[in-house]
Amino acid sequence: MTGILVVDDHAIVRTGIKRLLSPFPEFEVLEAATGEDALALVPTGSVRLVLLDLNLPGLRGLELLRLLLRLDPRLPVLVFSMHGESVFAASALRAGARGYVSKNAAPDELLKAIRAVIAGGSYVEQEIATGLRGRQASTETYLRPLTGRDLIIMRLLAQGRSLTEIACELGIAYKTAANTCTHIKEKLGVTRTADLIRISIEQGLG
Repeated sequence: MTGILVVDDHAIVRTGIKRLLSPFPEFEVLEAATGEDALALVPTGSVRLVLLDLNLPGLRGLELLRLLLRLDPRLPVLVFSMHGESVFAASALRAGARGYVSKNAAPDELLKAIRAVIAGGSYVEQEIATGLRGRQASTETYLRPLTGRDLIIMRLLAQGRSLTEIACELGIAYKTAANTCTHIKEKLGVTRTADLIRISIEQGLG
């Protein structure tokens, strides 16, 4: 029997979800309180869906998400988090999650999300999805002056790359990379490279 793996460090939450999943008798409900426990269960091939909390002790949620998908790139992961802000959903979806539901959502919406993800689709809680659409529109407007190369450099800066590393990766001179950074700052109205890194992270480029 394949299972739904619930990864949450609160036993009462895992128990509640287990009861909520009674409409899915074809799936065994597996439990993990830590990221390490979850990683030990996934390679068995018996996990059909991971229901993942982001606030875990030790190995954090997004890091665990990336590790799970490294073990099995096709593994469907649905994030179930206390964070209802769109910025958290955007980060989880960029990391490879198939869906995102907050713990403030109605039980029926969580079940709807589970059904959608198990069926091979994706699902984002309606209120959060509205915030994501607004966030995307705002990002597109703010970053419109930037060229494709500008955006690549912003993304690499957010990943912690130095200008020397960026120049090497893009096959350009260090001076070209530095001058491009200067032009990006002018376009966005900032003066420091640290501001570019902050903006990249805030706008979801990292």
